[in-house]
Amino acid sequence: MLGRTRERDMSTVGVVTGAGRGMGLACARRLAGTVDTVLLVDRDEPTVTAAARELPGAEPFGLDITDPEGLARLATRVSALGTLRSVAHAAGISPTMAGWRRIITVDLVGTARLVDALRPLVIEGTALVCFASMAPMLGSFDPGPDVLDDPLRADFTDRLRTAIGPSIEDTGVAYSLAKLGVHRFVRREAVRLGRAGARICSVSPGLIDTPQGRQEAGQHGSMAELARRTPLGRQGRADEVAAVVAFALSDEAAFLTGIDLLVDGGLVAAVTTR
Repeated sequence: MLGRTRERDMSTVGVVTGAGRGMGLACARRLAGTVDTVLLVDRDEPTVTAAARELPGAEPFGLDITDPEGLARLATRVSALGTLRSVAHAAGISPTMAGWRRIITVDLVGTARLVDALRPLVIEGTALVCFASMAPMLGSFDPGPDVLDDPLRADFTDRLRTAIGPSIEDTGVAYSLAKLGVHRFVRREAVRLGRAGARICSVSPGLIDTPQGRQEAGQHGSMAELARRTPLGRQGRADEVAAVVAFALSDEAAFLTGIDLLVDGGLVAAVTTR
């Protein structure tokens, strides 16, 4: 059941996933101080515990975001601490990090599971941002009607394999489809959360200088060409993406929901415009 009013007399809670490094850590630094407690979620417990020591009001929470039982524990912890104010879901993996099924499961199914676990806690003023990517905007993807739109089905990845065919086993294709699924999920979820006065957006980073981004660049020579074509002439920084996320989660963005925020230095415009 979705809440309708903001409980101003309770402590506020923020959640940042993938908070141990990169853009997740940058988001955690932005959110610290905007809520009474910010839960830093990451499967790498030592790394996220070290990050939590640096930030006021931060508490580490070791979790694989694809684990339903772990997500239930996270929801219980949020509820015990106060009211859910903000969620920055940055956890995810890229094409060089796993096979196609794992990419779909972490990047799309994991997003749906996280939001599903936290949905009962949203109230008026709660805001969520889910990380997607510019990747699906750089190619033409037609997965067929509704095939991406039910990521919580037990047979979701099998249905996706049947609909897309062998090309989905290319991890770059799987990654793009997963992130396209996040775009679509956020649009649907905005309608649902709006009934409670809550908001959700996605953010799509371009080429960002992070450890994960450098790993991808080392495996794909085409990344250098994309960097060259970026109109602003450089890669982005993690804190620049985090600044957009922080705005989307703030009360200043109170009428912003159901859209994707592209933070790519103009690269998609350059690639798709003659």
